[in-house]
Amino acid sequence: MAAFPPSPRSENISGEKNGSDLIQKTDEIHRETLLNLPTGKGWMTEHLVQYQGFWFSPNGLKNLMWLHDHFNPRPTDIFLASFPKTGTTWLKALVFATVNRTRHGFSDHPLLTNNPHVCFPFLDAYLHEKDPSFLDHDGSPTPRLLSTHAPYALLPDSMTANRRCKFVYIYRDPKDVLVSKWHFLRKLRPQELPPLSLEEAFELFCRGISHNGPFWDHVLGYWKASLELPEKILFLKYEDLKKEPFVAVKRIGEFLGFPFSLEEEREGVVENIVKLCSFENLSSLEVNRTSIHNFSTDILVDNRHFFRKGIVGDSKNYLTAEMMKRLDEITSHKLSGSGLLFHNS
Repeated sequence: MAAFPPSPRSENISGEKNGSDLIQKTDEIHRETLLNLPTGKGWMTEHLVQYQGFWFSPNGLKNLMWLHDHFNPRPTDIFLASFPKTGTTWLKALVFATVNRTRHGFSDHPLLTNNPHVCFPFLDAYLHEKDPSFLDHDGSPTPRLLSTHAPYALLPDSMTANRRCKFVYIYRDPKDVLVSKWHFLRKLRPQELPPLSLEEAFELFCRGISHNGPFWDHVLGYWKASLELPEKILFLKYEDLKKEPFVAVKRIGEFLGFPFSLEEEREGVVENIVKLCSFENLSSLEVNRTSIHNFSTDILVDNRHFFRKGIVGDSKNYLTAEMMKRLDEITSHKLSGSGLLFHNS
């Protein structure tokens, strides 16, 4: 699995001395590691760094190191894993509402007043920016719902070797991923940096240079793991969720150990979850129209930016026929022999 520079591991990460020493050591190793890594042009930051075959922002790599050094998974944990801009926000809402359907009524549901990223936080960013001991408190919810954009190959062994904790992974047509990612990150790109054109983003994406990329390696990592461990990793297709959301929600519930009873189905619980989490409903809520989500000290995102269109095939409105053909050819080559197929719009 992941090969990171060795760092001391503290069993008591909330202890004042051990915890502070480990934090300082992680920061030192991060700084030393950055000095020798290849760099490429960044989409949101000035540059990305390549580590173990994948590309990260400098802080993104630091987050991953924190994940290795500070996180103690529980067997009941549920992880949502994804490549950026593949339907993460929508899937977070669906999983949160499914798992917590007996705790919250639909009239006063947390998703009505909170962005899905608040209800379902990013694990690596949270550990980096917040108190890492928080997730080890006995009072934290069970199951914990935590998400990550990290490639499967770079996850800590403690997460991948534990057969009881579950992963839900979502993938999407790379043409739509590219366009969605370009729209999203250009809004977060600092004004002091020159704008990143779609043509530049396209070339970088094709070369694999994007956050947590190459896209195809990211997808294949989770796909192959799902074939080996089907009871641990549920592999979902964004286009299938759009086409048959009721089927997908029932499948998610069954996989995570929260199956819907016949009574719940007769009472329309599945339909209510799909309606609550729909693009139309979430994007119209006040919290998602006017509020800002604080991912970290240097990444603040207007919640409305998480809800652009939410449709299949929007890439054809931005990419030329030649660009779409090239991406389809790369995808066909990269996934050849894997048994994984993509929807071509």
